[in-house]
Amino acid sequence: MENKPLAERMRPASLDDYIGQQHLVGPGKVLRKMIDTGALSSFILWGPPGVGKTTLAMIIAGQLQRPFHVLSAVNSGVKEVREVIQKAEAGRFFNAPNPVLFIDEIHRFSKSQQDSLLAAVEKGTVTLIGATTENPSFEVISPLLSRAQVYVLRSLEREDLERLVDLALARDYYLSRRGIVVKEKDALVAYSGGDARKLLNILELTVNGLKEGETVIDNETVKREVHENPLLYDKDGEQHYDIISAMIKSTRGSDPDAALYWMARMLAGGEDPKFIARRLLILAAEDIGLANPNALLMANACFDTVHKIGMPEARIPLAECLIYLATSPKSNAAYLAIDAALHRVKEGANLPVPLHLRNAPTALMKKLDYGLGYKYPHDFPGNFTEQQYLPDGLEDATFYHPRQNPQEAKMLERLRGWWKKKYKP
Repeated sequence: MENKPLAERMRPASLDDYIGQQHLVGPGKVLRKMIDTGALSSFILWGPPGVGKTTLAMIIAGQLQRPFHVLSAVNSGVKEVREVIQKAEAGRFFNAPNPVLFIDEIHRFSKSQQDSLLAAVEKGTVTLIGATTENPSFEVISPLLSRAQVYVLRSLEREDLERLVDLALARDYYLSRRGIVVKEKDALVAYSGGDARKLLNILELTVNGLKEGETVIDNETVKREVHENPLLYDKDGEQHYDIISAMIKSTRGSDPDAALYWMARMLAGGEDPKFIARRLLILAAEDIGLANPNALLMANACFDTVHKIGMPEARIPLAECLIYLATSPKSNAAYLAIDAALHRVKEGANLPVPLHLRNAPTALMKKLDYGLGYKYPHDFPGNFTEQQYLPDGLEDATFYHPRQNPQEAKMLERLRGWWKKKYKP
């Protein structure tokens, strides 16, 4: 027991001791209902590191008294998947509950590995619980996604983290015997980044770094230990998010040298190049957008290339794309436009479609004037004629506001030629 890290010693065995994720495990919530009713179906837990994905899977299997098989995508292949499925089939008895197959980092499974799970999940040979820090829409094949519900886990809130510190001091055999007092928790919470495992690791390292006779931990004590202990770097933790933020902001700020430095930090730290490629895709749409529409094409080509070749060669297209994005003109007009339109919709602008824009595939609809008065733009000079496209009450609304760059200046000129009332000089 004493050789186990604090995070492992504090791993809860029941939902009563589980901290956080009340939107999933609170009274009446979906995962709590699964346990209470015993009606367990396959699902994937998606969330950042250290928020309780593995623990939750273990609790569910334990409380339902299901056989529990664990595979890690890092060191398991199709062979290991088939062996577990064969064990599950061999151990099935009449009315026996399906064993649980927990796959950690399921996003790292290849297509063939995921394909090998399909039949067993569909037949109910195993109940799959997957855990991933990456968006399943990108990394999990569609047939498997259709057979497993996705539940999103959130970073722990400050209240959850502080409670975890208090529980560790009170319940852990070794910490409780030392009489440790945490005078300030700000640094512990800040450095944890919402990651329970990292919080407990920092707490344990800080306690171990106390001098003989010391029992009080404050913010300075924690900072000293964090800065002196390079082992606290975690590519899946706080620095992961800080450095990707620095790379994005440097690219948005048109500094290719800084952007390359931060990307190099991530690659050197073992970051998944596909994660970086996805972030570049988002950045191309959000921050460059219509100022240089080719940026999105470049980012998408980079994303595909990284998937095909992997590291170390993937660093080259990543660098090429990053430099291109950093040196491109910037515009967030499309980003602001869709958010403005969504905001208007959420405010209750669920207005009827004007009759002349409605589809009229039947005689009855035509009789009701569906499509009546619609002007077909290609029948007019310049393929344009002015008519109302927005609903009544919103006809003068403007969501898209071109930014000051050569590409959108041309677009604004065209809009002003077409819509003289809405886009005035």
